[in-house]
Formats: sequence, C-alpha cells, structure tokens
Amino acid sequence: MKKSDNPADPFKKALSEATRALADDRDLNVTFSADPSGVAGDTMRLPQVSRRMGRDEVLQARGTADALAMRMRHHDAATHARFAPAGPMARELYEAMETARCEALGARDMPGALSNIDARIGADADKKGYGQIKAPADAPLAVAAGYILRQAATGRALPAGAQHVADLWRPFVEQQAGGSLSHVDEVLGDQAAFARLSRQVISDLGYGDQLGDDPDLPDEDDADENAEQDEEAGDNQSRDQDDSEDSDASAERSQEQQQDERQAQVSMDDQSDDEAADEAEMSEADTPPDLPPPVSDASADYRVFSQGWDEEIRAEDLAEPAELERLRAYLDKQLEPLRGAVSRLANKLQRRLQAQQNRSWEFDKEEGVLDAGRLARVVANPTTPLSFKIEKDTEFRDTVVTLLIDNSGSMRGRPISIAAICADVLARTLERCSVKVEILGFTTRAWKGGQSREAWLQAGRPAQPGRLNDLRHIIYKPADAPWRRVRPNLGLMMKEGLLKENIDGEALEWAHRRLVRRTEARKILMVISDGAPVDDSTLSVNPANYLEKHLRDVIAMVEKRRMVELLAIGIGHDVTRYYQHAVTITDADQLAGAITEQLAALFDADPRKRARVLGMARRA
Repeated sequence: MKKSDNPADPFKKALSEATRALADDRDLNVTFSADPSGVAGDTMRLPQVSRRMGRDEVLQARGTADALAMRMRHHDAATHARFAPAGPMARELYEAMETARCEALGARDMPGALSNIDARIGADADKKGYGQIKAPADAPLAVAAGYILRQAATGRALPAGAQHVADLWRPFVEQQAGGSLSHVDEVLGDQAAFARLSRQVISDLGYGDQLGDDPDLPDEDDADENAEQDEEAGDNQSRDQDDSEDSDASAERSQEQQQDERQAQVSMDDQSDDEAADEAEMSEADTPPDLPPPVSDASADYRVFSQGWDEEIRAEDLAEPAELERLRAYLDKQLEPLRGAVSRLANKLQRRLQAQQNRSWEFDKEEGVLDAGRLARVVANPTTPLSFKIEKDTEFRDTVVTLLIDNSGSMRGRPISIAAICADVLARTLERCSVKVEILGFTTRAWKGGQSREAWLQAGRPAQPGRLNDLRHIIYKPADAPWRRVRPNLGLMMKEGLLKENIDGEALEWAHRRLVRRTEARKILMVISDGAPVDDSTLSVNPANYLEKHLRDVIAMVEKRRMVELLAIGIGHDVTRYYQHAVTITDADQLAGAITEQLAALFDADPRKRARVLGMARRA
C-alpha cells in the first residue's frame, strides 16, 4: 500500500481508533469534514484537520471526538426522548445537562479525555466572546447550567471563558435549583433518574410550563385498563366469597356462561367467507401500514415520507467562525455601492418607528400639565380659562418581527445579497427601537432528494410518498439574541452550496409555530421569496400542485387564526396569488425600500393609511 503524503493521516487514524474504543463501537465510521460535527447512524463527523496540523485544530478534533464518543457510550436515545421536555428553552436546558452528564461519567475513568474536552470548551467560549460578557442576560442560561452541573459532577475548574459564564448565572441557578443539583452525584449513572432530576431543575429555574406531560404518569388508556383490572379483581374476589356461601348459584351461573359462549361460537362459525373478507379489507383500510401520520396542522392530507433527516440548525453551526467572518466581509463588499441608499432607508425607518414610540398629548383638559402654547390667549384675555394637557403612552413596544428568507438556489447572486443586507438593516434598526426581530432561512439539505429519497427507493418506491427531501431550517438570529453577537451569521447566505430547493409551506408553518410561542402582544411575520415551492424529488412522484396546495393551506391557517400578521415580498414573482398582504418587485434593488415601507406602514395606527402605503386591498 502506498504511503500517504498527508502528515495529518497518522493522527486521524490514531484518533479514529481511540474514538471507537472510547465509544465502545468497533464498527463506528469516523470521518473528518468541514460540515458540522455530530453523529448520524454509524458515522461520526469530526472537524477537519489540515496538513499543517495546527494546535487549535488538533485540540478541537480531539475534544469533539471525546465528547461525542462519551455521549455514544453513556447515552440512551429512547430514555432521553421519553423524558424530553416540549418547550424550546426547557429542551435546551435538558440537552445541556445530559451532555454534561455523559462527559462527567467519562471523566471518572478517563480524566485525560475530559482535558481534551476542556480545551474544546475553552476554544468555543473564546470564539463566542463569553469572557467579555458583562451581564447574565447576555449569556445563554442553558450553556451556563450545563457548565455548572458539569463542574458540580466532576469537581474540575472550567476554562476561563466558560467559568465566567457559569459565575454570572451561578447565584441565580444555585438559589433556584441548588437543592436539586446537590443530588447530581447520586443519579449520574442512571440516565432515567438523572432525566427526572433535570426536569426538576428546569422547573426550579422557572420553565416548568415547558416540560409537557410527566412521563412517569400512566397514560389515560393505561389508567382505564388498570381500573378495569382492579374492578375485575374485585369482582373475582366477590365471586369467590359468593361461591363459598352459595355453590349451587355459582354452578348455575357457570352453566349459563358456557351456554352463551357456545352460542357465540356458533354465531361466529355461521359468518360467510365474504363477510370475513370484507372485515379484513376494512381493517387494512383503517390502518394503512405504509403511510406516515399527518405532520401538518394546516392540512391532514400533507405527508412526509421521513422526517429523520430534517434539521433545525443555527447558522453558526453550519460554518466555522472564521469562515462566517470571511463571508460577512464578502457580503459587505458586494453591497458597498448600496450602503448610502440603505443607510438612508434605515434612518427613515427608524424615524418613523421612533415617531410612533414618542408620547402623544391630549389637549384642552381641565387638569394636567399647563399648556404653555395657550398662554398667549390668557395674556390677551385674562378671562380665558387656563388650558391643560395630558401625556399618554403608545402601545408600540410590545412587538416582535420574524423575517423568513427563501434560501433556494434561484435566490443565488444579487437577490440573496440584497435579502441579507435588508435583514441586517432591519435587525439593527428595530433593535434600536426596542422591537425584537428574528431572522430565519429555509432550504433543503440536498438537490433532488436526499436521505429521504434513498430510503424511499429502498422501500420499493411506494406510491404518493409525500415530501421526499430533507429540510434544512436555519436560525440566523433568535429574537432574544443581541445583534452584535450574531452579525456574522448572515454571511452564511453567501456560502457556496447552501442554497438548494424550497419547501415553503413547512417553513412557514415552522416560523409561525416559533412566533406564536412568543409573549409579545403583536407578532409580525414577513416572508421574502422569489418563487413558488419547488422540490424536484417531491413533485416527480406526487401531484404537480402538491407543495403549492400545502403552502396555500398553511397561509389560510395563519390568516384564520389571526395570531400573527402575515405579509410577503415576492422578488420577480407574483406572490399575491398566495398571500393576502403582499407586494411584488421586479428588481432586487427595490427590496430594501419595499421592506422599509412595509414595516414602517405596519406601525401606522390608521388601517386605511396602512393599506394605502402598502398598496394592498383587503379581500372581501
């Protein structure tokens, strides 16, 4: 065999063997890739190691490998899923604590592995700027809780940046959940017991409403069955007592029961073969084995062949920080000619929104603040009564805006650049005006079908399988994240190979679910798209309007529920045939102005003025 010329290959081979041993899985396939690290099936992806084998690269690869291997060794997916909370924040806390548990268990036997993980945690904390955070609100609670639990279970000091985050949240966590955390060592080796403790900690931290149903409580069907069994046992005991008192009556009842059973058997034997065949066909029709259950709240007819390869992922997990910074710099360079126009639009939007925030006055009141503007009348005519004014507040601040951006291949080039810079402008401007904004993107993980299509082919190509591609829903900016922390993320839209196909209906339903969970009184969802939903793999084996119909069903559901204000901007494509409130632009250069005008008009109090500015007519 020819010897490899890559000096990193011996290291990769040694790390792969050590990882298999640590994970206790001889068949584990270890790969090194620029894609996000993780485990899928029997394959583990680790960070790429270049030929130069820099120290940071080696530490990142070793720490990631040890962390993932410990999770494979000590983690049971079924137990984890059984106790998993329903709400997003509770789920983040639950995941962080389970990761800390697996790493702490591994550290008992292999402290060297924990040193590798410490190096990785320290590098990640430095990249995310945890050491410079001043207030707990700027640090993620789930990350801090994982750090605190890990430190309590191992007794090891954390890297500097991680230690800083843990110390910021420690007073709150220990005050609220210190009693529960004191029992960590007792349940560390029992995943189910630890999951129960994690749920208690989540409740102590104030997120008990996101836990969902208690997995230890029996289901209603099980409770009914147990009640019936108890009742039957009671009846049996009663019958035993009756038998001892009156054996003749018991014998008579037994004879009657046997006669009824014989009659029932004769009746069943008399059924015709045709009736039995009909019942069998009805039973099969009632429970089709090959069709998955409905996955959409908007349409019970919409189906997905498999959701096993779908992903909801943060933008920073799809590229290294250095690459995001490079892509962001490229985006800024591409849009340099528009900077002046965009700045003017941002200032215009901010002035209009701040004008809505400014307090207004009610004049000619009998009490309040003296209206100095009316004093001239009093001087001219002393008999004129004094005029007062009262200041009142507007209800503007309690608002959240979600921007859902089509990340399909047809958006490649100038359209996606303009969409990214407008998202940048909106996030910064609305944040200055105390309006929270969330930026989401949607695409697929593969062209013309991914793992879902492969599974469908292996299953024998069943008819009308539903959606046949793997979704990729991207979180560029969570609503609660400060803009300064996620600014580079929008550069990800410039990454080659990211933009693929678009399944708008499921993306819109996903964004809507995220938005309705928010506590703000007013919720606005803006969609930016350049075309109808298109996925070649899905449309090749389903009706031609399959994805379009689902999009219409989701839009109808959102508008009917009236929990979210929905509007859309179509780039070179008429989206008014889908959305009730929509405009279409023919040139991507108009996008910045269209977004600014629409959002500014949304905050006008007069609905007639709002409709006039937006150029929209309500449906009859």
